[in-house]
Amino acid sequence: MENFSIFNPTKLFFGKDVVLKLGKNVSKKSKNVLIVYGKGSIENNGILDTVKTQLNSEGINFVIYKGIKSNPIIEDVDGAISVGVENMVDGIVAIGGGSVIDSAKIIALGIAEKAKGWDIMKFIVTPKSVIPLYAVLTLAATGTEMNSFAVVQNHKTGEKIGYASPLINPLESYLDPSYTYSVPADYTSYGIADIIAHCLEAFFGQGECDLTDMFTASIIKNVMEVAPKLLNDLTNYDYRAQIMYAATMGLNGTTSFGKISADWGVHALGHDLSLLYDTPHGASLAIAYPAWLKVKKEEVADRIARLGELVFGTNDIDITIQKFEEFFVSIKCPVRLSEINVTESNRQEYISSLIKNKASGYNILINEEEYNLLFETMLK
Repeated sequence: MENFSIFNPTKLFFGKDVVLKLGKNVSKKSKNVLIVYGKGSIENNGILDTVKTQLNSEGINFVIYKGIKSNPIIEDVDGAISVGVENMVDGIVAIGGGSVIDSAKIIALGIAEKAKGWDIMKFIVTPKSVIPLYAVLTLAATGTEMNSFAVVQNHKTGEKIGYASPLINPLESYLDPSYTYSVPADYTSYGIADIIAHCLEAFFGQGECDLTDMFTASIIKNVMEVAPKLLNDLTNYDYRAQIMYAATMGLNGTTSFGKISADWGVHALGHDLSLLYDTPHGASLAIAYPAWLKVKKEEVADRIARLGELVFGTNDIDITIQKFEEFFVSIKCPVRLSEINVTESNRQEYISSLIKNKASGYNILINEEEYNLLFETMLK
């Protein structure tokens, strides 16, 4: 077991109507906030009105930046930074899923430092301050509501990269499972794939810790049990709550205790699919993870066997890989490149992008010779 420390500065409120605490809590630190959100579904389902009412009730001024896209782009980050600086905001309320909250994390740094978002992402600027970020989650998937990570892409440079800093943990996050009722079945499934991918990447991280392995496997088993029930009943509060809770626990540090790092090689493979073909993040992982397991199965045979024992009750490596792939198929996630209209003709484009972005892992490395094999495995 590796040395580790435990600290998470995000205060999380979970359950029905927890957003009714937002106004009073925001008013303790912020009087003039930037509301950031995506395409506008929250305008139709009442969530935005609830947030506005909360802010108005405490006399908190606000300005709005809307339109953060799935697979967030740096142009939106910079646009929101400009709005925030111009209006001298002292806090951000981010309403949405991973794309919105990840963007808001970099926006919060950019406003505090009056810096460009990409300069922060590329470590040209090293922020020393941040304005408070309050997250209202509407999609269970990435765990960004309780961690220090953000991912943003830049089409001009051809990069989709991550950024980590303890400064960017949300100060507070509000998780009402009913706020995810309007998420359609496909994006619900993609979120479920993302949760499992986070758990798997923690499982294959450097270090051995039986208790952490059991935590991680329990999250996976719970998600796999609840997923088909939820997809048949998208407005079931209990099912939504279980998936939302699992998403947070999947990437708030719990699955990495006793390890040096998680292994983000599969996320690197998925990021380039999203960058090049605008593939939803979770969908890209459902394609990439079974392929990675197949290509790396001899190298990590013991780990896959242990995973199979904990999740499926088998130490057969091939059966374990098959069961993960079958699960993704069962929740209607793509598992082949053809399902996202990527064909043999895209091979060199994709591999060139992997090379440019140095796609690899931290513990189990992917080398350039394996890129072709991974592409072929995802294609078949």
